Amino acid sequence: MQTVRVALAERAYPIHIGAGLLERADLLVPLLPQRRVALVTNHTVAPLYLDRIARALDAAGVASVRVVVPDGEAHKDWSTLNKVFDALLENRCDRKTAIVALGGGVIGDLAGFAAATYQRGVPFVQVPTTLLAQVDSSVGGKTAINHPLGKNMIGAFHQPLAVLADMDTLATLPPAELRAGLAEVIKHSAIRDAAFFDWLEANLDALLRLDRNALAYAVKRSVEIKAAVVAVDERETGLRALLNFGHTFGHAIETASGYGNWLHGEAVGAGMVMAGRFSARLGRIPAAAAERLARAVDKLGLPIAPPRIEVPTWLELMGRDKKNVDGRITLILLEELGRAVVAKDAPVRELEAFLASA
Repeated sequence: MQTVRVALAERAYPIHIGAGLLERADLLVPLLPQRRVALVTNHTVAPLYLDRIARALDAAGVASVRVVVPDGEAHKDWSTLNKVFDALLENRCDRKTAIVALGGGVIGDLAGFAAATYQRGVPFVQVPTTLLAQVDSSVGGKTAINHPLGKNMIGAFHQPLAVLADMDTLATLPPAELRAGLAEVIKHSAIRDAAFFDWLEANLDALLRLDRNALAYAVKRSVEIKAAVVAVDERETGLRALLNFGHTFGHAIETASGYGNWLHGEAVGAGMVMAGRFSARLGRIPAAAAERLARAVDKLGLPIAPPRIEVPTWLELMGRDKKNVDGRITLILLEELGRAVVAKDAPVRELEAFLASA
């Protein structure tokens, strides 16, 4: 097991990465305010892992309430959130009952937002079971649900007590979900670590084969990059916006296409390619660098082009992005592979022309 620490003063917490962590109740019990938790998961993950973690907790003297909700991005909404609240209230969960998010990014966001708001805030733990959640969404304390007009528009910052990334859960991950998670790994390298991008280019085949050593390194390095950024800018007032590379385009793709029709990682992959090519269009990076990024995304079997979206729709959806200031669309663009910047002055005419040709 390897551990990366998110340095947030009194809210600091460990991210444990390794095999067999679902059974490691000893990693959680000392952190819990009381010997009772609510395990929140979905219909896909529950048959695979819910009994395993519940048995481990029970053996350690921790009782658990089980909350199982529908699977998929389309269910990251008020209706499903209320199902979680109903279960918590019906089982008389109090402010010391920690919520444990067992699943991918949707469950982490949903259960985390429930923890941030139930009785004005209760503790929670992230147990991510997808690669995307392990390398990205479980780290940093962002929680949210979707709104029909925009992705992740209703949420809160709420840091977990700990993150347990059990590498064994990746063995049951569908290939499409694995590829989607690798998109976020590429994102971390593209914005902060050129050497890591070089390593990924050379090891994408190994990662797709679920090579354990390659996956462990990719998860750890991604988590290190994200943890370092979050420690500097917890609430996304500056540097943390870099972690949204590809997401302004990607969230627009998800919203325009209908939640769940594109996996988040698929939309981010296409969004990164668009952000790279727009960076090249503006002369920030050579076209060859943008195409190098596109080739890496394409090698994963992810889409590198968006669906057909009319320019006014693009601008409307991108105009709702949370990074925007004073009505101006803010984009994360590349200065080189391995270094990104927050661009608050992207020329509108150039953007419109780029979107028209996308």
